[in-house]
Amino acid sequence: MDRTFQQQSGSHGVQRVTAMALLVTMGIVFGDIGTSPLYVMKAITAVTPRWDADFIIGAVSCVIWTLTIQTTVKYVLIALRADNHGEGGILALYALLKRHGGKGLFVIAAIGASTLVADGVITPAITVTTAIEGLRGIWAETPVVPIVIGIITVIFFVQQTGTSAIGRWFGPFMLAWFLMLGVLGIANVGHDLSIFRAFNPWYAVRLLAGNPEWFLILGAVFLCTTGAEALYSDLGHCGRMNITVSWLFVKVMLIFNYLGQGAWILSTGPAGVVGVNPFFAIMPSWFVVPGIIMSTGAAIIASQALLSGSFTIFSEAMNLDFSPRFRIKYPSRLKGQLYVPAVNWSLYVGCIITVLLFRDSAGMEAAYGLAITITMLMTTALLGFYLHYKGVPLWVTCVFLVVFVAIEGCFFAANMFKFMHGGWFTLLIAGVICAMMLVWNRATAVRNRYIEYVDLDSEAPLLADISRERDIPLYASNLIYFSRSRDARKVESKLVYSIVNKGPKRADRYWIISLNHTDDPDTLQYSCRTLVPDTLLRVEINIGFRIQPRVTVYLRQIVEDLVAAGEIDLCSRYGSLRSRGIPGNFRFILIHRIFSPSSNCSVRAAAMMQMYGWLRRLGISDENAMGLDTSNVTVETVPLIINHQEPRRIERVRGCD
Repeated sequence: MDRTFQQQSGSHGVQRVTAMALLVTMGIVFGDIGTSPLYVMKAITAVTPRWDADFIIGAVSCVIWTLTIQTTVKYVLIALRADNHGEGGILALYALLKRHGGKGLFVIAAIGASTLVADGVITPAITVTTAIEGLRGIWAETPVVPIVIGIITVIFFVQQTGTSAIGRWFGPFMLAWFLMLGVLGIANVGHDLSIFRAFNPWYAVRLLAGNPEWFLILGAVFLCTTGAEALYSDLGHCGRMNITVSWLFVKVMLIFNYLGQGAWILSTGPAGVVGVNPFFAIMPSWFVVPGIIMSTGAAIIASQALLSGSFTIFSEAMNLDFSPRFRIKYPSRLKGQLYVPAVNWSLYVGCIITVLLFRDSAGMEAAYGLAITITMLMTTALLGFYLHYKGVPLWVTCVFLVVFVAIEGCFFAANMFKFMHGGWFTLLIAGVICAMMLVWNRATAVRNRYIEYVDLDSEAPLLADISRERDIPLYASNLIYFSRSRDARKVESKLVYSIVNKGPKRADRYWIISLNHTDDPDTLQYSCRTLVPDTLLRVEINIGFRIQPRVTVYLRQIVEDLVAAGEIDLCSRYGSLRSRGIPGNFRFILIHRIFSPSSNCSVRAAAMMQMYGWLRRLGISDENAMGLDTSNVTVETVPLIINHQEPRRIERVRGCD
């Protein structure tokens, strides 16, 4: 028997293009990249106080062509087509490649995911700080840091209640934001029409080739495209065509704003730009306060989107064996909206440390960008494998890899010069997360390798005899065990040992449930195989990597199906209860394997398993992770012994008194 509870895959990447869908897309997808005009031109003018017209035109040209090549070509035209049943993002791409044989790509995926989360730490800090710093143009003594900390605290606190109530305003607000960017830009390009030369890529090439500070320029320019990776991650929420169409509008508005800022800078000259943020300087004096309010709102939306993305990454990581299980909550009924308290408050602490450590946006700009360049390089590598698996000609794949590895390699080299000025901070965060992911993934693989299995068909008669043995006290009417075996005919030897030797445990019916996390995002199916009629059943539950396990709920649905089909009789076998139609009880047994010090393995393997044990304490228990009713769960611990060689056997000495 093979049944489906719910299947939602396969449709997200082809959502219809409507005015409402485009509006929602604008509110969800483009918050990060849409707030980049707040700080990009400020960072560029801070590279050197001795700039000239060619410098500004060349820098704006770099911005335009970075948005075109990096964001439009790589992400909008190529990456958005690399969807896993409509879902995007680096872990969804890894899951897709894993299904096609790319299991060895876990290191690339872990590095990319961890650096993307690290970017989620600094983005709220830099966007909110830059917006609030605009108040200093009105009141020089504005206490920026306390205000920023207050706003960030509200942003993180609101996550636990969900954003469904305010989310409906995200799209209209971001539409107004992008229109504001475009109008401000158009109103200021008249200051110096020579800025239109920036559309000629020759100015960008000449600036970088002839300037000894090219790495500082590239490091500042790269900030304009940091939100491109988040754009790919949000594929499942909005669909490829909605993102593509809305990006055309967003890109035009962004470029107009950069042109307007560039023209204002050219007309003002170096002396008038020092210590000034061109983004706020191009606003009419009467519009500065509304502009700051709009900037703060856009920063909040960008921060919320990145936090939601971080929650999604960890949700996927749990089911792909990259992370311990954390508690997941669903604060609203919006599709894809979830809340991971442990991740939320960890990121909150990281954001507050960022604000207190760097104090102003100029310091944060030095830390910003380095981690996300690594994410982009990892995505490029995975996209190369994707193109290969899709049968794209080898020369096309090679051209793609050469072009984008070269571009992103230059951005990475440029951002590496920021390492001592703050880049170390995001790499430290990414390094800790990446180490956690790799240790968990490898330790899980080692742990699974040393589990012994026995043939379930050969053990079925013994279990059936125990079930019929009335001299053995009844342990439960329905006794449920969980198996990790991929082979439907095999189960862990410790499972049989628990039933036979630790009791024995007599039950009217034994259930063996195998919970398989699939590489498809939204799969939710089960199949059932009866080994001994109405006595021993094996159930396979397939869950997509974006589905939160709720085994108690699923089992209730399975039982309802089997009873309706007449395959099992759920009534208790006690006569007094059966005559009244009272069903038997259910009890779960979880077997927890703990690394044994008696293991004979390498120091590296032992250290990894010890770290696995420490990481396990960070997450929630197995029963909570699987959504079990803990009142009906018994946890049994067994040793996990890893032997790389046979242990020395003790010898008996005879003839001693």
